[in-house]
Amino acid sequence: MTALRLALYLYFARWLPGSEMPGGKLARQIRRAITAPLFAETGKAIHIERGAYFGRGNQIRIGSRSAIGVRCELHGPVTIGDDVMMGPNVAIHATNHAFTDLARPMIEQGFSESARVTIGNDVWIGRGAIILPGVTIGDHTIIAAGAVVTKDVEPYKMAGGNPARVIGDRRERAAN
Repeated sequence: MTALRLALYLYFARWLPGSEMPGGKLARQIRRAITAPLFAETGKAIHIERGAYFGRGNQIRIGSRSAIGVRCELHGPVTIGDDVMMGPNVAIHATNHAFTDLARPMIEQGFSESARVTIGNDVWIGRGAIILPGVTIGDHTIIAAGAVVTKDVEPYKMAGGNPARVIGDRRERAAN
């Protein structure tokens, strides 16, 4: 049943209209119904957008009211908290290519051990951001569009750039 559900998503539901397009609300409901059982764990009212890719989904946990954006890619073990927004083309990678054996080409070395990516609650990840293995993004954080996140980001911080660095604190912005 899982293989059939995955095939139904990959070859049909993945390409239904996006949420903002005519028929998008129904397409969103269809994607949710097909994909929710594929994930290791899901909260209520998850949102899987058009073109999203997540492998088999069995290593992904996604919290309530969280979204995987248009054409986003999730690879390896990933935990997404509640109320997470993801812009288009976000890439989250929990594995990397192995490269430590200098006597063999990297293409023959396979992959490194997975390092879970954890995204807290109430996080906004901007368009085209890349999050690398083992990173934890704290609650209430904003990751700027195009950021390459190589290290943990503390709660309430705003991070951007390549490599990403803290560029602000939401609490300071809220105080003004």
